[in-house]
Amino acid sequence: MHDAPASHVKVIEGLEYVKRGADALTGDLYLPTDAHNVPCMVAVHGGAWQRGTRNNYRHIGRYLAHHGIGLFAISYRFAPKNRYPAAVHDARAGVQFLRAKGAGLGIDPQRLGIMGDSAGGHLSSLVALAGDNPEFAGKDDDAYKGVSTKVKVCVPVYGVYDMGAQWEFDQASRPALSGSEAFLGASFTEDPFLYHRASPINYATKSNNSTTFFMSWGARDDVVSPQQQSEHLLAALKRADFYVRTCVVDGPHFWLSDPLDEPGSFPGFLAPRLTRFLKERL
Repeated sequence: MHDAPASHVKVIEGLEYVKRGADALTGDLYLPTDAHNVPCMVAVHGGAWQRGTRNNYRHIGRYLAHHGIGLFAISYRFAPKNRYPAAVHDARAGVQFLRAKGAGLGIDPQRLGIMGDSAGGHLSSLVALAGDNPEFAGKDDDAYKGVSTKVKVCVPVYGVYDMGAQWEFDQASRPALSGSEAFLGASFTEDPFLYHRASPINYATKSNNSTTFFMSWGARDDVVSPQQQSEHLLAALKRADFYVRTCVVDGPHFWLSDPLDEPGSFPGFLAPRLTRFLKERL
């Protein structure tokens, strides 16, 4: 498998999608060169809610664009300077921007999805499951605050879906590096209800099951427990009658940004399966 030929893909770098005070948040948009009414994914990178770069999606963004699916890889505000729910609002704004302005870019605003890896998996699934809830909706300074964040598909990759379980996992393995505590601004023992509200799994209900899910993770992940997170969310989605498919690889954490054409590449294994799913469901 190879990355898409440059002649088949166009990239719009540094596209502003929302203002935060005097600062602009931007993203990179990957599209087919002749994009017209194409579906599009918002992509939210990982990094423990505190670091990372949208450039992580350059390989899979080009691949999807080559196969007729757009991808908008966004930057967002980091903790601890900007704590929860700032990054949730930023991920929401990425969807709202495409729904409001996507038609002028060659995107079908009715065929939108969201994906993310690790912390981005948390943010993307939270937006997919609860983006229009009063907890997150209606920021006064958002240009498109009244625009729905409802998406057709969600693709979380080795994400965090139960914040309390992740806090406990971090305490056992690397307490000084607890991303969940840095993001939320309190420990689980100080404010368990905050962790509950910030956990995507708690919004997986039958009344909210119109979004379809394609989940992926590494079976040997020692940063985010597959059993406590991905398998737990998968079970919750199935109980609530969501349409959900999975792609499990025999890998660790931190692999979605790898080139697709390397021998044994995990994203190279994921990409054609993901593309088939998106063409069916997006």
